[in-house]
Amino acid sequence: MKTKTAQAASTLGFVILLIGVFMAALDNGIISAALTTINSSFDVSATSGAWGITLYTLGLAVATPIVGKLADRYGRKKLFLIEVIIFTVGSLGVALSPNFSLFLAARLFQAFGGGGIFIIASSHVLSTFAKEKQGSKLGLLGAMNGIASVIGPNIGSFLIDLTGNWHWLFLINVPIGVLLVVFGWISLQETKTAVLSKIDFLGISLLSFSILSVMFAVNNLGEGNLLDSLLGWGTLGLLLLGVALFAILIFVEKRNEAKHVDPILPYHLLRKPTYTMTMIMGALSGLFIGAVIFIPSYAEQILGIPAAKSGYWMTPLALASGIGAAGGGFFVDKQGPVKTLVLSGIISIIGFGGLGLFVDSKLTFILFSVIAGIGFGFVLGAPLTVLTSNAAGTQKGSAIGTLSVARQIGLTISPTIFAAFIQQGFSKLGTLIPEKLKAHGIDPAAMPSDAMESVNGGGYANIQENIDKIPVQGVRDALNEAYQSAVHSAYEPIYLTSAGAALIMILIALIFSKKFAKDANEHPAE
Repeated sequence: MKTKTAQAASTLGFVILLIGVFMAALDNGIISAALTTINSSFDVSATSGAWGITLYTLGLAVATPIVGKLADRYGRKKLFLIEVIIFTVGSLGVALSPNFSLFLAARLFQAFGGGGIFIIASSHVLSTFAKEKQGSKLGLLGAMNGIASVIGPNIGSFLIDLTGNWHWLFLINVPIGVLLVVFGWISLQETKTAVLSKIDFLGISLLSFSILSVMFAVNNLGEGNLLDSLLGWGTLGLLLLGVALFAILIFVEKRNEAKHVDPILPYHLLRKPTYTMTMIMGALSGLFIGAVIFIPSYAEQILGIPAAKSGYWMTPLALASGIGAAGGGFFVDKQGPVKTLVLSGIISIIGFGGLGLFVDSKLTFILFSVIAGIGFGFVLGAPLTVLTSNAAGTQKGSAIGTLSVARQIGLTISPTIFAAFIQQGFSKLGTLIPEKLKAHGIDPAAMPSDAMESVNGGGYANIQENIDKIPVQGVRDALNEAYQSAVHSAYEPIYLTSAGAALIMILIALIFSKKFAKDANEHPAE
């Protein structure tokens, strides 16, 4: 009876972790559907309104490794409940904010709660479940995290349509958070690492400011011309500052090992090539998610899906990523993380490569998006977390937290690069239009200037609509051909780059496979 009771508590505890992960991940994307409404509500510009996302991202990045370390030290159950409470109070504060300044402050506070939930959940699984069950559990956590991140905008749109009020996007977290705290207190088992040394306050400060500098630099990267913004002090200067602070952090952590100070990022981890390679793969997995962000605009401009419905075309990929994350976890249990990463890479190459090169109908789009979803879903939950845990030993929380930051950096940088690809692709319209008109026997000089301007300037989303308004069939056909050529050259590099990232992941997994296996043998039961 006692064993059955313990098993029931363990199952309920894991369900609590799943719901917590889903709730926290959902809030990272759900706001994008309501940005315009929120901006209007507070009477702020789109640029100012974007800080609601930026501050949340920065808060997540800073909180994640710190909370992971504190959970290792003071208890994962305790920190999970504290994180849920902070997130819930932050959600209530966001919903009830009377002005935009308090809205931003509440979003930042909310991020400090949301930043640690997935990390603590993963660390808790690695500390409480048998090794042969860890992969499947981590896979399910990854599935919740991945699906929530991808379908967040769609759920946001649904809730706004249902309630007519953006406040409910955040108020809905309050009763869920209260229930999580109550049932989490009852069912979760407490685990922590025995630590007698001092807290690394200097290391925490250096890591926080290093992450903030890099993330601010990344957020400045997309302002104006990509190369100009990269070389500007708002980007390059902050990037160099972040690197300098991280270099100082390494020096401090090396010294801490001899001074009985519990490091925020242990120096012996930084020296491990397997840990470094896992962080690189974490950043590449963030790039995959960055590519997924462009699926709605891809469906709209390549398949001709109406803008109002384009978001729903993420659904097959979102569901597939959840299946992939769960399947990847089970595969890790059976075959190990390295083989899982290789399989993930192969499937991702087929899926993303197909999206870049072979989509010519809605059916092929669904086929390749499902394959891509399964491929990158495999890597969302278990394999990288297991590799990080194997390298870290007892320092699971901070190590997995740093992996999450690496993934967040990849996710933050990649949309800026991909947006530059799109801009470059559409810039070819200026040469493509005259070429296609001549191919149809039409003199480009005879075209009315307003007709040329309507398809060769302004926003990309309206180009197809403007082409359809042109009454002359031959001109319309020529412009359609030019537009389709530009669209394909805009989106092909996004998904071919993602396929290339998957190939790099395969190579890293194969080249370092023996060292990854050595890490696992050094920490067989941790």
